[in-house]
Amino acid sequence: MHMLEFFKGNKELLQKQVDQINGLESNKYIELTWNAMLPVLAKANEVLGNENAMPEEVDEVYSELVRAFVNLRLKPNKDLLVDLINKANGLNRANYTSVSLKVVDTEVEKANAVLNNPKASQEEVETTIAYLTKVLSGLEVNPIVDNKPIETVKPGDTIVSVKTGDTTNLLYPVAGMLLASFVLTVNKKRKNLN
Repeated sequence: MHMLEFFKGNKELLQKQVDQINGLESNKYIELTWNAMLPVLAKANEVLGNENAMPEEVDEVYSELVRAFVNLRLKPNKDLLVDLINKANGLNRANYTSVSLKVVDTEVEKANAVLNNPKASQEEVETTIAYLTKVLSGLEVNPIVDNKPIETVKPGDTIVSVKTGDTTNLLYPVAGMLLASFVLTVNKKRKNLN
C-alpha cells in the first residue's frame, strides 16, 4: 500500500479577504450585491474553520469570494440629484415658457424615479444629473410675465439686466462634481482591488 500524503490548504489569502469584507459597512452597498456576497462569505468562514481543508477547496472558495467582493456596488451619492430636483421644483414657473417647463417636468419625473430606485447605479445617477442640468440651463424665459413684457437688452445697452429668478449657472459645478465622483469611484475600485 502506498503512503498518501495529506497537504492542508494555505488559508492566509482567504483570511485576509474575509477580514477585509468583515471591515465593510453593509449599509454603504447596494443591498442586492451585498446579499449575493453573504453566502460566499459564509462558505469561506466554513473553510477557514475546517482544519483539514484541501488546497483546492481553499483556492476555490477564495476565488468565489474575490468575485463576490469585486461585484459589490457602492450606493451612489444622490445629494446633487436631490438638490437639482428641489431647484427644478422651486422655479418661479411664471418666468419660463410652458414648452421649456414641460421638458424640465419630464426630466424631473425621470430623476425622481432614479432617486427612489435603491438599485440605481452611480452611472445612472450621474447621467440623470447631466440631463436635468442640461434642461434647467436650457429654460426659455417667458417674454411676458403678469401681462407686462420683460425688459430685454437692446443693442448698445450696457446696464439693463433681466431678472429670471435664477442666479446660478449649474453647468460648471455639476461638471466638477461628475468628474470628482468619477475619480473617487475609480480610486475606490483600485483601493479595493489592492
